[in-house]
Amino acid sequence: MTAPHAASQLPNFASDNYAGIHPDVLAAIVEVNQGPESAYGNDPYTHALQERTRETFGDSAVALPVLTGTGANVTALQTMLPRWGAVIAAQSAHINTDEGGAPEHTGGIKLLAVPTPDGKLTPELVDREAWGWGDVHRAQPLVVSITQVSELGTVYTPDEIRALAEHAHARGMLLHMDGARISNAAAALDAPLREVTSDAGVDVLSYGGTKNGGMLAEAVIVMNPDAAPGLEFARKSLMQLASKMRFLSAQLVALLTDDLGIRNAAHANAMARRLREGLERATAQGSVHGVQFTQPTQANSIFATLPDGAADRLRERFRFYDWNAARREVRWMCSFETTEEEVDGFVAEVGRVCRG
Repeated sequence: MTAPHAASQLPNFASDNYAGIHPDVLAAIVEVNQGPESAYGNDPYTHALQERTRETFGDSAVALPVLTGTGANVTALQTMLPRWGAVIAAQSAHINTDEGGAPEHTGGIKLLAVPTPDGKLTPELVDREAWGWGDVHRAQPLVVSITQVSELGTVYTPDEIRALAEHAHARGMLLHMDGARISNAAAALDAPLREVTSDAGVDVLSYGGTKNGGMLAEAVIVMNPDAAPGLEFARKSLMQLASKMRFLSAQLVALLTDDLGIRNAAHANAMARRLREGLERATAQGSVHGVQFTQPTQANSIFATLPDGAADRLRERFRFYDWNAARREVRWMCSFETTEEEVDGFVAEVGRVCRG
């Protein structure tokens, strides 16, 4: 097959999901495509993933590959909760805003959403919904779920995660992390994955690799063995058990080997910094007018408001999404594939469109 889209695609600042497969990950897929192999995870590559998971996240960590990020979140949370349990999450969290109601209608999970200014929970914000235990009229708050990186591009520090974990555990709750961009967070913090997950008290992690160079490279990683009983059965019943699991596991092993996932994420973060710094410099020099940043740029996303009509004009040459069209707020995302030339070209185009 040819790839007719390649020549016609506009440069992408819409989503890191647009990026292709990293060559090393693709090579790993090809390498395991050597004839028949045992199905449903009984293969040497999935066994190798367990070893790499323990090396990365701690001796008790276990990884269960799944097919999608939403599947990882629903499988993890449903397993962590009894039927009467509820999850406390930021109002902007992906499980609350971008998963088509899957936690509710597929997982049967009650979400207790808390408004946050920056997409991040704190112990004080958790306490807005952490109440009512023993009240038969209220779903019982039993899990706190945080998104790393948050939907607003902000990053939890290890100390912030630890404070949330201690706060949740003291109240009989567990801590789940939606780590769709966990590698971007680790790269931004210059910290190993273990430092921002198991060492900080996270019980269960939804590990995301698809946005960072993989294809169907997601996993539920359990670091507290008591937090998710029966996870392997839930994975099957929620249609997340891949028969040819070796192709998922090989990707995850590749991303966790020699810090490939961290290096991919660090590049994406660097491109976001370059984009923001270029626009800040152009604004200070007076060649860009009307661009206002609405969130700190801590990983690989930038949030900004633009002058009226500017977004549509920019989209004639670059792809990106509105975040809040009513306030002319947009989101620009960078990936491991984003180039310096694309960033500099975008900065120049913003200068052309937003001259004032």
